[in-house]
Amino acid sequence: MNRFNPVLIVAAISLMTLVGCNKGEEPTAQTTPAGSSISDTTPTPAATTSPNAVAAPTTTTGFQALQGVVTNTKTAVQGGNFTKAKGEFDKFEDSWSKVEDGVKAKSPSGYKTIEDKADEIKAGLKASTPNKQKILTALEVLNKNVTSVAKP
Repeated sequence: MNRFNPVLIVAAISLMTLVGCNKGEEPTAQTTPAGSSISDTTPTPAATTSPNAVAAPTTTTGFQALQGVVTNTKTAVQGGNFTKAKGEFDKFEDSWSKVEDGVKAKSPSGYKTIEDKADEIKAGLKASTPNKQKILTALEVLNKNVTSVAKP
């Protein structure tokens, strides 16, 4: 039994290492310019991106998730269920973190408005007696700004 324990520990660590290293990456499609063939041997220059750039699929997914959070929160607030609304809006930060660097670079004023409205909504939902109309208004402004910055 004593010989089995170290083997079990090594196997568990190896398994965790393999799972941690198995981070999925988005496949990239290679296309050829119009009029060229695959047999052309001249390499095309790779596009350079900044380290903080967000890929289009992630950005689109991130904005869709943000809009979903805002919509679900709004529905809960309209129904007077502030506990559910707070739970829904708690998901905002996860989605926002995926796109906020791109938004900050693209539209600093939009970024600031989104940050301010998110803080206002969080505070409003934490209040002992939430102001339904004030939260709904902030959610509307937040939704308009998210939609605005989501456009390419």
